[in-house]
Amino acid sequence: MSYIAGVDIGGTNTKIGIVTEEGEILVKKSIKTLSLEGAEKTMTRIWETIKELLSTLNIDEKDLKGVGMGIPGPVMNKKVVGFFANFPWERNLNVSQMFEIISGKTTRLDNDVNVIALGEAKYGAGKGASSSVTIALGTGIGGGIYVDGNLISGFTGAGGEIGHMKLVKDGKLCGCGQKGCFEAYASATGIEREAVSRLLVNKTNLLYEKINGDISKLEAKDVFDAAKEGDAFSLEIVDYEAEYLAMGIGNILNIINPQKVILGGGVALAGDILLDRVKDKLPKYALAVTLNDFNIVLGTLGNDAGIKGAAALIL
Repeated sequence: MSYIAGVDIGGTNTKIGIVTEEGEILVKKSIKTLSLEGAEKTMTRIWETIKELLSTLNIDEKDLKGVGMGIPGPVMNKKVVGFFANFPWERNLNVSQMFEIISGKTTRLDNDVNVIALGEAKYGAGKGASSSVTIALGTGIGGGIYVDGNLISGFTGAGGEIGHMKLVKDGKLCGCGQKGCFEAYASATGIEREAVSRLLVNKTNLLYEKINGDISKLEAKDVFDAAKEGDAFSLEIVDYEAEYLAMGIGNILNIINPQKVILGGGVALAGDILLDRVKDKLPKYALAVTLNDFNIVLGTLGNDAGIKGAAALIL
Protein backbone atom coordinates (compact mmCIF):
# COMPACT_ATOMS: atom_id res chain seq x y z
CA MET A 1 0.00 0.00 0.00
CA SER A 2 1.20 3.53 -0.80
CA TYR A 3 1.12 6.46 1.59
CA ILE A 4 1.52 10.22 1.17
CA ALA A 5 2.81 12.91 3.50
CA GLY A 6 0.63 16.03 3.64
CA VAL A 7 2.31 19.19 4.93
CA ASP A 8 0.42 22.40 5.79
CA ILE A 9 3.04 25.13 6.34
CA GLY A 10 1.91 28.12 8.38
CA GLY A 11 3.62 31.26 9.58
CA THR A 12 4.02 29.89 13.12
CA ASN A 13 3.19 26.17 12.99
CA THR A 14 3.45 23.45 10.36
CA LYS A 15 1.00 20.54 10.42
CA ILE A 16 2.26 17.22 9.02
CA GLY A 17 0.31 14.02 8.46
CA ILE A 18 0.68 10.58 6.90
CA VAL A 19 -2.30 10.04 4.64
CA THR A 20 -3.70 7.05 2.72
CA GLU A 21 -4.69 7.37 -0.94
CA GLU A 22 -8.31 7.41 0.26
CA GLY A 23 -7.62 10.54 2.31
CA GLU A 24 -7.48 9.02 5.79
CA ILE A 25 -4.97 10.67 8.13
CA LEU A 26 -3.22 7.86 10.02
CA VAL A 27 -1.10 10.08 12.24
CA LYS A 28 -0.31 13.80 12.41
CA LYS A 29 1.91 16.20 14.28
CA SER A 30 2.40 19.96 14.53
CA ILE A 31 5.89 21.49 14.70
CA LYS A 32 7.15 25.07 14.84
CA THR A 33 7.89 26.44 11.37
CA LEU A 34 10.85 28.58 12.57
CA SER A 35 11.14 30.23 9.17
CA LEU A 36 13.89 32.59 10.40
CA GLU A 37 16.25 29.62 10.38
CA GLY A 38 15.95 29.52 6.60
CA ALA A 39 14.14 27.38 4.05
CA GLU A 40 16.59 24.49 3.99
CA LYS A 41 16.59 23.99 7.77
CA THR A 42 12.80 24.17 7.87
CA MET A 43 12.48 21.62 5.07
CA THR A 44 15.00 19.31 6.74
CA ARG A 45 13.03 19.38 10.01
CA ILE A 46 9.82 18.65 8.10
CA TRP A 47 11.45 15.60 6.49
CA GLU A 48 12.77 14.40 9.85
CA THR A 49 9.24 14.66 11.27
CA ILE A 50 7.81 12.74 8.32
CA LYS A 51 10.34 9.95 8.92
CA GLU A 52 9.44 9.95 12.62
CA LEU A 53 5.73 9.57 11.80
CA LEU A 54 6.42 6.77 9.32
CA SER A 55 8.40 5.00 12.02
CA THR A 56 5.54 5.19 14.53
CA LEU A 57 3.34 3.45 11.93
CA ASN A 58 6.01 0.90 11.00
CA ILE A 59 5.84 2.10 7.39
CA ASP A 60 8.95 1.75 5.25
CA GLU A 61 10.18 4.96 3.54
CA LYS A 62 9.97 3.21 0.16
CA ASP A 63 6.18 2.99 0.62
CA LEU A 64 5.90 6.77 0.81
CA LYS A 65 4.63 7.81 -2.62
CA GLY A 66 5.48 11.48 -2.24
CA VAL A 67 5.07 14.69 -0.26
CA GLY A 68 2.48 17.41 -0.88
CA MET A 69 2.75 20.87 0.67
CA GLY A 70 0.54 23.89 1.18
CA ILE A 71 2.56 27.13 1.15
CA PRO A 72 1.48 30.70 2.05
CA GLY A 73 2.27 32.31 -1.31
CA PRO A 74 1.69 31.96 -5.08
CA VAL A 75 3.04 28.70 -6.51
CA MET A 76 3.97 28.07 -10.14
CA ASN A 77 3.92 24.63 -11.75
CA LYS A 78 3.45 22.96 -8.33
CA LYS A 79 7.15 23.68 -7.67
CA VAL A 80 8.27 27.32 -7.50
CA VAL A 81 7.04 29.79 -4.87
CA GLY A 82 6.93 33.34 -6.27
CA PHE A 83 7.16 34.89 -2.80
CA PHE A 84 6.34 33.88 0.76
CA ALA A 85 3.60 35.78 2.55
CA ASN A 86 5.06 35.26 6.03
CA PHE A 87 8.65 34.10 5.57
CA PRO A 88 11.91 35.97 4.85
CA TRP A 89 12.83 33.43 2.16
CA GLU A 90 14.06 34.25 -1.32
CA ARG A 91 11.63 34.88 -4.16
CA ASN A 92 11.03 32.33 -6.92
CA LEU A 93 12.35 29.52 -4.74
CA ASN A 94 12.03 25.98 -6.12
CA VAL A 95 10.85 24.35 -2.91
CA SER A 96 9.94 21.15 -4.75
CA GLN A 97 13.51 20.66 -5.95
CA MET A 98 14.95 21.54 -2.53
CA PHE A 99 12.77 19.02 -0.74
CA GLU A 100 13.33 16.30 -3.31
CA ILE A 101 17.09 16.65 -2.77
CA ILE A 102 16.59 16.40 1.01
CA SER A 103 14.11 13.52 0.95
CA GLY A 104 14.48 11.71 -2.35
CA LYS A 105 10.69 11.84 -2.66
CA THR A 106 8.46 13.40 -5.33
CA THR A 107 7.28 16.74 -3.93
CA ARG A 108 4.44 18.96 -5.16
CA LEU A 109 3.11 22.16 -3.64
CA ASP A 110 0.44 24.79 -4.04
CA ASN A 111 -0.90 27.87 -2.29
CA ASP A 112 -2.23 27.05 1.20
CA VAL A 113 -5.84 28.07 0.48
CA ASN A 114 -5.79 26.22 -2.85
CA VAL A 115 -4.70 23.14 -0.95
CA ILE A 116 -7.56 23.55 1.55
CA ALA A 117 -9.92 23.83 -1.43
CA LEU A 118 -8.50 20.61 -2.90
CA GLY A 119 -8.95 18.84 0.43
CA GLU A 120 -12.61 19.87 0.66
CA ALA A 121 -13.18 19.02 -3.02
CA LYS A 122 -11.67 15.53 -2.78
CA TYR A 123 -12.56 14.44 0.72
CA GLY A 124 -14.87 16.98 2.34
CA ALA A 125 -17.91 19.12 1.57
CA GLY A 126 -17.21 19.11 -2.18
CA LYS A 127 -16.75 15.36 -2.56
CA GLY A 128 -18.60 14.12 -5.63
CA ALA A 129 -18.96 17.57 -7.20
CA SER A 130 -17.24 18.20 -10.53
CA SER A 131 -16.46 21.79 -9.58
CA SER A 132 -16.33 23.82 -6.39
CA VAL A 133 -15.01 27.11 -5.09
CA THR A 134 -13.83 27.22 -1.49
CA ILE A 135 -13.94 30.60 0.25
CA ALA A 136 -11.99 31.07 3.48
CA LEU A 137 -13.67 33.90 5.40
CA GLY A 138 -11.35 35.09 8.13
CA THR A 139 -9.26 38.18 8.77
CA GLY A 140 -9.10 38.35 4.97
CA ILE A 141 -10.71 36.29 2.22
CA GLY A 142 -8.85 33.49 0.50
CA GLY A 143 -10.12 31.26 -2.25
CA GLY A 144 -9.47 28.08 -4.14
CA ILE A 145 -11.05 27.03 -7.44
CA TYR A 146 -11.45 23.35 -8.32
CA VAL A 147 -12.73 22.36 -11.77
CA ASP A 148 -12.85 18.86 -13.30
CA GLY A 149 -10.21 17.42 -11.00
CA ASN A 150 -7.80 20.35 -11.14
CA LEU A 151 -6.97 23.43 -9.10
CA ILE A 152 -6.94 26.66 -11.10
CA SER A 153 -3.62 28.12 -9.97
CA GLY A 154 -3.07 30.52 -12.87
CA PHE A 155 -0.06 31.60 -14.94
CA THR A 156 1.95 33.02 -12.02
CA GLY A 157 0.29 31.06 -9.23
CA ALA A 158 -2.12 33.82 -8.19
CA GLY A 159 -5.27 32.04 -9.40
CA GLY A 160 -8.06 31.91 -6.83
CA GLU A 161 -7.35 35.31 -5.23
CA ILE A 162 -11.07 36.03 -5.14
CA GLY A 163 -10.71 38.23 -2.06
CA HIS A 164 -9.24 40.93 -4.29
CA MET A 165 -11.89 41.14 -6.98
CA LYS A 166 -13.37 44.62 -6.87
CA LEU A 167 -16.92 45.18 -5.66
CA VAL A 168 -16.85 48.97 -5.25
CA LYS A 169 -15.02 51.46 -7.48
CA ASP A 170 -12.48 53.33 -5.32
CA GLY A 171 -14.12 51.77 -2.28
CA LYS A 172 -12.72 50.92 1.13
CA LEU A 173 -8.98 50.38 1.43
CA CYS A 174 -7.93 46.74 1.51
CA GLY A 175 -4.89 45.24 3.19
CA CYS A 176 -3.45 44.58 -0.28
CA GLY A 177 -3.18 48.35 -0.83
CA GLN A 178 -5.95 48.55 -3.42
CA LYS A 179 -9.50 49.79 -2.89
CA GLY A 180 -12.94 48.24 -3.15
CA CYS A 181 -11.89 44.58 -2.72
CA PHE A 182 -14.33 41.82 -1.74
CA GLU A 183 -12.10 41.27 1.32
CA ALA A 184 -12.51 44.87 2.49
CA TYR A 185 -16.27 44.34 2.83
CA ALA A 186 -17.03 40.68 3.56
CA SER A 187 -14.15 39.50 5.77
CA ALA A 188 -14.09 39.58 9.57
CA THR A 189 -12.02 42.76 9.28
CA GLY A 190 -14.66 44.30 7.01
CA ILE A 191 -17.46 43.43 9.44
CA GLU A 192 -15.53 44.86 12.39
CA ARG A 193 -14.73 48.06 10.51
CA GLU A 194 -18.39 48.55 9.59
CA ALA A 195 -19.56 47.79 13.13
CA VAL A 196 -17.11 50.25 14.67
CA SER A 197 -18.18 53.04 12.31
CA ARG A 198 -21.82 52.49 13.29
CA LEU A 199 -21.12 52.18 17.02
CA LEU A 200 -19.47 55.59 16.99
CA VAL A 201 -22.88 57.13 16.26
CA ASN A 202 -25.21 54.61 17.91
CA LYS A 203 -24.43 53.16 21.31
CA THR A 204 -27.97 52.20 22.25
CA ASN A 205 -27.84 48.53 21.33
CA LEU A 206 -27.00 45.08 22.68
CA LEU A 207 -23.71 44.91 20.77
CA TYR A 208 -22.35 47.95 22.64
CA GLU A 209 -23.40 46.34 25.93
CA LYS A 210 -21.72 43.04 25.01
CA ILE A 211 -18.34 44.70 24.51
CA ASN A 212 -18.82 46.80 27.68
CA GLY A 213 -18.48 49.95 25.63
CA ASP A 214 -14.90 49.12 24.61
CA ILE A 215 -15.06 49.44 20.83
CA SER A 216 -11.35 48.57 20.52
CA LYS A 217 -12.11 44.99 21.62
CA LEU A 218 -14.93 44.35 19.16
CA GLU A 219 -14.72 41.17 17.07
CA ALA A 220 -16.91 39.90 14.23
CA LYS A 221 -18.17 37.11 16.51
CA ASP A 222 -19.65 39.73 18.86
CA VAL A 223 -21.78 41.06 16.00
CA PHE A 224 -23.15 37.62 15.15
CA ASP A 225 -23.75 36.72 18.80
CA ALA A 226 -25.76 39.89 19.37
CA ALA A 227 -27.67 39.36 16.11
CA LYS A 228 -28.65 35.83 17.21
CA GLU A 229 -30.15 37.40 20.34
CA GLY A 230 -32.31 39.61 18.15
CA ASP A 231 -30.36 42.88 18.37
CA ALA A 232 -31.73 44.98 15.49
CA PHE A 233 -28.52 47.02 15.25
CA SER A 234 -26.38 43.89 14.80
CA LEU A 235 -28.88 42.28 12.42
CA GLU A 236 -28.44 45.28 10.12
CA ILE A 237 -24.67 44.69 10.09
CA VAL A 238 -25.19 40.99 9.31
CA ASP A 239 -27.46 42.04 6.47
CA TYR A 240 -24.73 44.39 5.21
CA GLU A 241 -22.21 41.53 5.33
CA ALA A 242 -24.61 39.15 3.56
CA GLU A 243 -25.18 41.68 0.76
CA TYR A 244 -21.50 41.91 -0.12
CA LEU A 245 -20.95 38.20 0.36
CA ALA A 246 -23.81 37.48 -2.04
CA MET A 247 -22.38 39.99 -4.53
CA GLY A 248 -18.95 38.36 -4.41
CA ILE A 249 -20.32 34.82 -4.67
CA GLY A 250 -22.63 35.93 -7.49
CA ASN A 251 -19.62 37.18 -9.46
CA ILE A 252 -17.90 33.84 -8.88
CA LEU A 253 -20.95 31.94 -10.09
CA ASN A 254 -21.19 34.03 -13.24
CA ILE A 255 -17.52 33.38 -14.11
CA ILE A 256 -16.82 29.87 -12.81
CA ASN A 257 -20.34 28.36 -12.65
CA PRO A 258 -19.36 25.87 -9.90
CA GLN A 259 -21.58 23.13 -8.58
CA LYS A 260 -20.81 24.12 -5.00
CA VAL A 261 -19.40 27.01 -3.01
CA ILE A 262 -17.79 25.85 0.23
CA LEU A 263 -17.45 28.37 3.05
CA GLY A 264 -14.81 28.05 5.76
CA GLY A 265 -13.02 30.26 8.25
CA GLY A 266 -14.21 32.07 11.34
CA VAL A 267 -16.98 34.12 9.69
CA ALA A 268 -18.59 30.96 8.29
CA LEU A 269 -19.10 29.77 11.88
CA ALA A 270 -21.90 32.34 12.11
CA GLY A 271 -24.01 29.65 10.44
CA ASP A 272 -27.59 30.04 9.25
CA ILE A 273 -28.05 33.63 10.42
CA LEU A 274 -25.57 34.63 7.71
CA LEU A 275 -25.98 31.77 5.22
CA ASP A 276 -29.76 32.11 4.90
CA ARG A 277 -29.44 35.82 4.11
CA VAL A 278 -26.73 35.19 1.51
CA LYS A 279 -28.91 32.58 -0.21
CA ASP A 280 -31.87 34.98 -0.27
CA LYS A 281 -29.79 37.75 -1.86
CA LEU A 282 -27.87 35.61 -4.35
CA PRO A 283 -30.47 35.80 -7.17
CA LYS A 284 -29.81 39.58 -7.33
CA TYR A 285 -26.24 38.95 -8.46
CA ALA A 286 -26.01 35.49 -10.03
CA LEU A 287 -27.46 34.50 -13.40
CA ALA A 288 -30.46 32.23 -12.85
CA VAL A 289 -28.88 29.36 -14.79
CA THR A 290 -25.90 29.25 -12.39
CA LEU A 291 -28.27 28.57 -9.47
CA ASN A 292 -29.65 25.34 -10.95
CA ASP A 293 -28.66 22.45 -8.64
CA PHE A 294 -26.20 24.77 -6.93
CA ASN A 295 -25.44 24.66 -3.19
CA ILE A 296 -23.59 26.81 -0.67
CA VAL A 297 -22.27 24.55 2.08
CA LEU A 298 -19.95 24.79 5.06
CA GLY A 299 -16.56 23.06 4.97
CA THR A 300 -16.36 19.78 6.87
CA LEU A 301 -12.63 19.05 7.25
CA GLY A 302 -11.66 21.85 9.63
CA ASN A 303 -7.94 21.92 10.45
CA ASP A 304 -7.34 18.67 8.53
CA ALA A 305 -8.24 20.22 5.15
CA GLY A 306 -4.68 21.47 4.55
CA ILE A 307 -3.04 18.11 5.28
CA LYS A 308 -5.51 16.15 3.16
CA GLY A 309 -5.42 18.64 0.29
CA ALA A 310 -1.62 18.71 0.29
CA ALA A 311 -1.53 14.91 0.10
CA ALA A 312 -4.00 15.02 -2.81
CA LEU A 313 -1.44 16.99 -4.85
CA ILE A 314 0.50 13.73 -5.22
CA LEU A 315 -2.45 11.67 -6.47
